[in-house]
Amino acid sequence: MNSIEALKDLLYKMADDQLILGHRNSEWTGIGPILEEDIAFSSMAQDKLGQSEHLYNLLHQLGEADADTVAFSRNSPQFHNAQFTELPIGEYDFSLIRHFLFDFADYLRFESLTSSSYQPLAQVAKKFKGEIKYHTMHANTWVYQLGKGNKESNERMQKALDFSWDYALGIFEEGPAEDVLISENIFIGENALKEKWLEAVVPLLEKSGLNVPAKENWAPIYGGRKGEHTIHLQPLLDEMTEVYAIDPSADW
Repeated sequence: MNSIEALKDLLYKMADDQLILGHRNSEWTGIGPILEEDIAFSSMAQDKLGQSEHLYNLLHQLGEADADTVAFSRNSPQFHNAQFTELPIGEYDFSLIRHFLFDFADYLRFESLTSSSYQPLAQVAKKFKGEIKYHTMHANTWVYQLGKGNKESNERMQKALDFSWDYALGIFEEGPAEDVLISENIFIGENALKEKWLEAVVPLLEKSGLNVPAKENWAPIYGGRKGEHTIHLQPLLDEMTEVYAIDPSADW
């Protein structure tokens, strides 16, 4: 695989992550546990959709279809998002833990890409790094408050973390041309990113009174980057693309 195809693979998985999790986060609109959190998740969802559009536009510059076509005309096997992002929102404890684990990975990914040899991607990374940093601050604040809260809140957060951990490790599933991305200085690679993520999130979780699953029990849930998804993705896509499917040429 040449560097352009390797770059496209990276951009697709990043853009698809943002689009799918952005849609999931938007499902909290109107049902958040408190008004401020309703607004916060809606705002972060909007941020992610905007980030996905910018990444799809980079793909368009590399010869792929326009952003709307790419986002709204594919079926689940054509998506490259991590399975973690497509899971239903569940209770607030799960959505908050997913928010924490994903957005720290996301921030570190964009931070590393600010020095990418592919300048259009480096510029996008610089644009959104600060935005995502606020997402991590929000996530860390709530994980700490609920992890250090009462017995019930700690137990619920721990249960959500235990369920989420292997899915979160799946974020770092390597692509088919990882060596090309690294050798061309496009991206540091998923393994290096995972190490940065562990260095960041493990101390914060422990400070919040939560225990990371023992390393010998880790079993990363891969497949999403290769188009292998849970039963939850296609129904989400059907809902997300319902209006577009009625009239793809409509102007808004």
